[in-house]
This record gives sequence, C-alpha cells and structure tokens, in this order.
Amino acid sequence: MQVGYELLPAQREFIHVADTSVHLDVTVYQGGYGSGKTFIGSLLGILLCKKYPGIRGLAVAKTYPLLRDTTLQAYFEHFESFGFVVNRDYIWKASESRLIFPKWHNSEILFRHLEKPWKLKSLNLGWIHVEEMSEIEESAFLMLLSRLRQKGVGRHRLFGTTNPQPNKGWIHRYFTEQEKKEPTIHYRRVIAPSTENIHLDAAYLMNMKNQFDPDYYRINVLGEDGDYNAGLVCKTWTDANIDTVSYRPEYRIYLTCDFNVDPMCWALAHRINGEYHFFDEIVIENTNIAQAVQEFTNRYYDHPAGIIITGDASGKSRNVASANPNETYYKILQNELRGFGINRFSTDLRSHNPIIEDRVAAWNAMVCNSEGVRRIKINPACKWLIYNCENLRYISGTSIIWEPTTNQIETDSRLKFTKHIWDAASYLVERYDPIRLEVPQETKNKSKLVFKSYQPKQKF
Repeated sequence: MQVGYELLPAQREFIHVADTSVHLDVTVYQGGYGSGKTFIGSLLGILLCKKYPGIRGLAVAKTYPLLRDTTLQAYFEHFESFGFVVNRDYIWKASESRLIFPKWHNSEILFRHLEKPWKLKSLNLGWIHVEEMSEIEESAFLMLLSRLRQKGVGRHRLFGTTNPQPNKGWIHRYFTEQEKKEPTIHYRRVIAPSTENIHLDAAYLMNMKNQFDPDYYRINVLGEDGDYNAGLVCKTWTDANIDTVSYRPEYRIYLTCDFNVDPMCWALAHRINGEYHFFDEIVIENTNIAQAVQEFTNRYYDHPAGIIITGDASGKSRNVASANPNETYYKILQNELRGFGINRFSTDLRSHNPIIEDRVAAWNAMVCNSEGVRRIKINPACKWLIYNCENLRYISGTSIIWEPTTNQIETDSRLKFTKHIWDAASYLVERYDPIRLEVPQETKNKSKLVFKSYQPKQKF
C-alpha cells in the first residue's frame, strides 16, 4: 500500500506511540474546523489492519447516520486514494456492516453505532475508532475499553476524535487531568489547530478569523479548551477549594439534606472559624430516608458533639408516601436516628427556601470572595459535590440552572447527579451566611452589601 499523504504534525503524533512498552494506548484527537479529525481516525484504522494481519477493529459512533455519512465515507475515500479495488483489496459486506481485507489475513473492520450499546458487549477487538467521542457517555467509553481483548495483538488501541469541550466532563478527566481507571492504560490527548492544516485554503482560515470572536476562534479554530468557567453557577470555584478537610469528632456535624429519591443527597460539614469543611457526602440511588440514615449511622454512629439537621425547607411538608401522611421528611429522619439510638441532634430550618439567586450568591461568596478568601473547603471524597461545583451551569442566556431531562438521564446515568448535592450544600451555607442588602438607618440614600452570619441557639 503506497500512501501519498503529507501528514500534519498533530496527525503524526496521533498515529505514532513513542513508548514501545505501551500495550494499551488510548488517544483523543481534539481539533478545530478542518483539522482532519475524521481523516486521521479512519486512516489509523486502516494502518492497524495492515500492521496486525487478522486483527478485528471497530469503527463506532453515537448514531447510525453519523457513522454512515461521516465515518464510513472517510474509509472509502482512503480506498480511492490508495487505488484499492473492491473484492480484491477489500470486501464490503453491507448486510453485516463489515469491511474485510483478504491480503491482510482477513483483517476486518466492523461498523456499529451506540444506540443499542449492549449489542457490542460480546466483541473481542484489537482496536476501536470512536467518531465524535464527546457525544458518547462515559459508561459507553468504559464498555468499549473492556472489548479490547483480542489475542495476538502487540498493542491494543482505542482512539477517537472530538471537538474542544465546554465543560469538565469525562473526556477532560481522563485526558487532561489524567484520571486513570487502570494504571496500565496510556492516555494521550493531541490538539490539532485548524491553522496547522497546510491543505486548507488561506482565504478559508482568514475568513474564520475575521468572522469569529476571539474566544470562539480560540476554541473552534485553534482547538484549545473551552472556558470551563463560562456559564458556571459556581463561578468562583477552583481546585484551591479542594482540601483534605476531615471529620472532627469535637465539632458538630451539619447534616444538610436534599430529599430527592434518585439520588438521595446529603452533605456533611463542620463549621470551623467561619469556614465550611465538607468532609463527606451521602449520595445513594433509588433509596429512601431510612436507608440513608443507615448509611449515616454506619459512618458516624458514635459522634459525640451532636448533629444539626438542615437543608431543603420543603422537606417540612407532609410526606404523602409515608404510612403516616402527617409525617414530614425531617420527622422521618429524626425518628430513624432515634431508632438507631442517636438522640444528640436538633433541626434548624428556614420557614421557606430562599430564592435560588440568594443561594448562589451566598455560596459563591464563601467559595471565594472579592479579596480572594476561600471559606468553603471540600474533601476529595465528596466527588459529586466537586463534580457539581465544576460543571453546574445556567441554561444559556438565562438565570435558570440546567437540569437533565428523563431521556437524557436514560442515555447517561451520570447526569442524574446534577444539582441535588449542590442544593443540599448550598442550603447550609445560605442558612448561616446569607447575603442581604440592608440600608443603615444613618445612611438613607446609600445601600451597603453586608454579610449576616446567623448563629442559632442549639440545645441537645
């Protein structure tokens, strides 16, 4: 096979694995418009079929139209460039969506979509090409990784293409933060600017530069990461708020609750010297209050300093699902604690929930105020609270916090953890450190923004 392509620097980096000791390479090619994403992904698939005769590869996309109109088309365009002849150099079995290369010991490529991912669980593969990796869920990515188990392959590879991402989703965690589920996997990210592509017309590139604003140009042409803070609810959040704050038996536990059933989300914190130390979280799917209390007592049964229960004020409403319709969520919680022999607690709740803007303002002021002081610290074990601080966003152009639909949760179960644990934590902060606009008596024509720290009288 004679390839007459002049590959771009990023494309060469994508194809070549420098470390010869790597047995499983996972690479994402992040590029802007016209950076050759689909071109290089399909080329690598063909090259691997030649390098490892008899290998089985998989080209996969989120939907069948994307797979058919983009991915498969790119493979056939390569065949035309190589001068391949159908039924001699390759065989296309349309009914099976399968390419076979007779001269390479029947190396083959399967073309599948992820609308029914369970159909891929029985495959043994040598390599996988994922088109538009950002469109698939983390669960699908992990399932695909588990399919790389074909024997006799010197190096298994999973490679995909993506546009720059606007949030810190799973691609960011795996390929930027280098979060690795398995230490034996080699993760790489290759950034491919459109401006690097010498095959693009200069007028095309100049037109994009003239038409796009600086941020849009930086992301969609230069291929750089998006502004992860744009549109974020927790706009003052940084990794500086992640701290190894720990459980302290000498301090009260503030147990702040959101009573969503799936998942139930409770945040646990100490208030120490004006700071909120979130040291743990209880996040359980498909559960009830009794099971959540069981989990709490398993962890902190012998806590000597007492417990302050707070959170969503709507939990004071009657629970119509309870055997006793006059019971509120908080009453059920208290009864369950007493059932485990825990009596050193009290409840401190607002008469009604504050408006969301007040909660956001109070939370952000504690995350980092205008003087750079950070008074919210979160233990790394609170992964869902941190996830929300990094990703919770407003609906574009509104002050409404985005929440997933039922259909979106069905396709990506991770989305169900959006907002609820942050609700629980922010109820606590707003309860004790609300922001209020007050007009001092001596200054009638001026307003002053002040913090009022609420200190309830607690008795155990």
